[in-house]
Amino acid sequence: MTEDYYAGIDIGGTTVKLAFLTETGELKDKWEIPTDVSENGKHIVDQIAASIQSRLPQHATLLGAGVGAPGFIEMETGFIHHAVNIGWRNYPLREELERVLGVVVRVDNDANLAALGEKWRGAGDGAEEELFITLGTGVGGGIITRGQILHGASGMGGEIGHITVIPEGGAPCNCGKTGCLETVSSATGILRMAKEKLTTNKDSALHRFEEGALTTKDIFDAAKAGDALAKDVVSEATFHLGFAIANLANALNPSKIIIGGGVSKAKESLLAPLRLVFKQFALPRVSESAEIKLAHLGNDAGIYGAVWLAIQAKATQEEEMLGKSE
Repeated sequence: MTEDYYAGIDIGGTTVKLAFLTETGELKDKWEIPTDVSENGKHIVDQIAASIQSRLPQHATLLGAGVGAPGFIEMETGFIHHAVNIGWRNYPLREELERVLGVVVRVDNDANLAALGEKWRGAGDGAEEELFITLGTGVGGGIITRGQILHGASGMGGEIGHITVIPEGGAPCNCGKTGCLETVSSATGILRMAKEKLTTNKDSALHRFEEGALTTKDIFDAAKAGDALAKDVVSEATFHLGFAIANLANALNPSKIIIGGGVSKAKESLLAPLRLVFKQFALPRVSESAEIKLAHLGNDAGIYGAVWLAIQAKATQEEEMLGKSE
């Protein structure tokens, strides 16, 4: 008896995460291979295909694949305009993967796929209207409306981390602007604010950490213990995050607001002040219909989202073939 599998592929600058899932979202296998960035990443696709084919059980059939990829992606075609960490320029990723795998393939960015993964098998509980925010080195995001990812006119929809929250005098952001949400509510931003405040506050317990050893967990723990500087940092980070989310929610009216990424490990120490700010600035009906909760799938969210995308693409392909036959 054969089983139908879908491949989830998450291409990062260091490793490629791969997995087999069933159509119902049951994880069958998960593994990683190194990302070979030599010769501008020209070997990556062939290595992915070889790994999938060697790992696919004899009793299983591969029906499709979904891919999370870095860089600027043309969503309709899966064409990568530029992926800096890998070396791809004007690279037809979807076309190349379909060639070597022989199945339908769909491509999207990692934050969008994480949003879809949480919607399908995680904290989203199948919600048709979802706002997903990931707080890590930067601030990423994905917006789901009517069950589908909102890409926008040029594929830049969901760039929540680059909402300007400090119009004047904000810290520089990697995107080239200043005062982005990412500069104050990411792990990097939270650490930056703490270090800046430590130069003028000699009483904080955070001084006991050696240079480079301080983490966001330390800051949230110190805030919980009553450290004034740490409380100030957490208050500032959650204020800007809650303010931005509330304004997005006023426009989008999501039923689920899901927070993931490394900073979310602070759990209620993050969510409690965030909910207060959100409630302050969201319209009452918007606030009442939105549940703010932590992501469930962790680093696997993108894999689940990639497979969800592949399943939808396979279904669409079959509908189109049926229409032609009629």
